[in-house]
Order: sequence, then structure tokens, then C-alpha cells
Amino acid sequence: MSVPGASGVPGASEHPRSPRRVAIFAPHPLLTVTIEPEGPDRHSIHFHAGGQGVWAARPIATLGAQPVLCGFIGGESGGLLRTLLQRIVGAEHLRLVRTAAASGCYVTDRRSGDRELLAMTLSDPPSRHEMDELFSLACAEAIECGWLVVTNPMPGSTLPIEVYGDLVGDAKANGARVLVDLSSPRLDSALRGEPDVVKLNDWELAGYVRGPVDTDARLLSAAGRIQEAGAATVVVTRGELPALALHEGVAWQLTPPRFEKGFREGCGDTMMGAMAALMAGGAEIEQALAVGAAAGAANFLRHGLGNVSREVVEQLAGVVRLEPWPLARSLSPP
Repeated sequence: MSVPGASGVPGASEHPRSPRRVAIFAPHPLLTVTIEPEGPDRHSIHFHAGGQGVWAARPIATLGAQPVLCGFIGGESGGLLRTLLQRIVGAEHLRLVRTAAASGCYVTDRRSGDRELLAMTLSDPPSRHEMDELFSLACAEAIECGWLVVTNPMPGSTLPIEVYGDLVGDAKANGARVLVDLSSPRLDSALRGEPDVVKLNDWELAGYVRGPVDTDARLLSAAGRIQEAGAATVVVTRGELPALALHEGVAWQLTPPRFEKGFREGCGDTMMGAMAALMAGGAEIEQALAVGAAAGAANFLRHGLGNVSREVVEQLAGVVRLEPWPLARSLSPP
């Protein structure tokens, strides 16, 4: 299965005159500082923009669409972060609300081969006026673009819960298609607006249903509850295990290639961004799922920053398997 683009995306080419645009509600982009090994006696320090919305934006741009990032920014960390965000989406596609609080930042050490968090500082809650401005910007961009990706704040309790249901509902009411990657209770709120796609992992699903999802039947039943609450399509990732996808009464098992060594940071967000890019280009859900899974696998091979190669995604998409889910006819828990 190939990645739509120069040869396959409806309405797109290698140098599209008007790229498809996807708005991203990314309330808290983060400044990330990473220490990497560089030989036995040397190390290097890297600065990147990070966070869910940023990691979704990178594959959107890689796969031929134009991300429009809507979020907060402030303080000394925000000054550095703005420049890094411009490199990803372009200055003209940033919709940033300046806040009194500084943007979040974290420092990780990967010299041992594992990811060790050394320090983290996160943003304070926005004022009501700051929140109102971001909401209106994101809503307007969603309507203009026709596509919206909604991600979590950092920390999770920073924004009012009703924001998510209101944003999804307002975007949908004006014809936009909405994909959400949220955990509860934000997911519960967003479902009121009936999003087109909900992507979450198995522990987030367990949190939503307040119970275990440790068997195929339990997982399927829990995902079915997400659909009943308002989602058209549900995708549940499970780390190294095959993902579950529910769409229009069909349950699929989505199996990407497996790799023993890599970084999981941002894999789900990369999958979400790739799916948004494909769907915005007119791809069928089966192709969006396969390319999304391939993008997540490609991210795992990198350093977990959503910075995937189009060529690698296209090659990996060819070996992704989309098959009927075991126990697909049973929607009742064991």
C-alpha cells in the first residue's frame, strides 16, 4: 500500500499549489532539550519543539498537507519555542496566543540508551481571556481548513473540560471533520460533539470504561462503548500488539511491522497526524489506517519526535496488515 502524494493523493502533487490544511488544537507545545551520546567521551544537546500537537504536525507536513498549529506560548521558553515551531509549520501557519505563563519545557538524557527525564516545568492554567482567544482561533481555523485534530493539554487539568465538547461540536456543526487523541475526562467531553475519529491507547480506554481491557473481547466491547458515545471511528493502539479499529460496524486488527529497539515517544501522535493527512487528501479509511500505522512504526525507528521520512513510511505501509478482528462478532464482555 503506497502513501498518497505526488502519485496518489487526490488533488495533490509533489509541489501542490494549495496544500490541504489541517488545524491542530495543541494547547501546550513544549520546548524539549535532549542529551544524546556522541562517542565514548562526547555528548550533544538538541533542542526541539515537542508535545502531542507538534508530533502530529510533523507527519501531516511530511505527507503533503499543511498543519496549522493553534496553541499557547509564553515566557523565555516560549521565545525559543516559537522559532522551532516556525521550522515545522511555517510562521504564517502558527496561531499562537501569548500567555502570562511560560511555555512548558523538559530535559531528557538518552546517553544510557534509555530515556531518563532530568527535569520538567509545565505551564500554569491560562486566564479566561487567553482561553477564549485560543478557542475562537482554533474554531475559526477548523472551519476554514475543514479538518481539525484535537490533542491534550499539558498538564491534563489545565483547561476547562467543557472546552473539548464545545470545540468538537462547533467544528462539526460547521462542516469540519474532527479527529481527537484525548484521555478522560477530556475524551468524555469531546464525545458529546461526535468526532469522526477517536484514537487512544489501551490504558486510556481502560480509564474511560473504568475497567480492564486485557482480552480481545473486553477491548472490543470497550471500544464499542466509545462508538456508542458518539465516535464514528475508533482506533485503539496497544504498544507492540496489533491495534483495534472500529468503523461502520466493521472491526479490524491493524498490525504494523515489529521492531525490537526504538523509542515510543510520539508514536501514537505520529499515527494520528498521518491519518489526518491521508483523510484530508480523500483517502479511504483503510488506507489512512495502514499509513498511520506505518508512520507510527517509522517514528519508533527514529527518536520518537514525529520526524518521519516519507520514503520509509511508504515502504512500511506495504507490510502493514489489516485483518478481521478476533471475536469481531462478539460485542459483549467475557
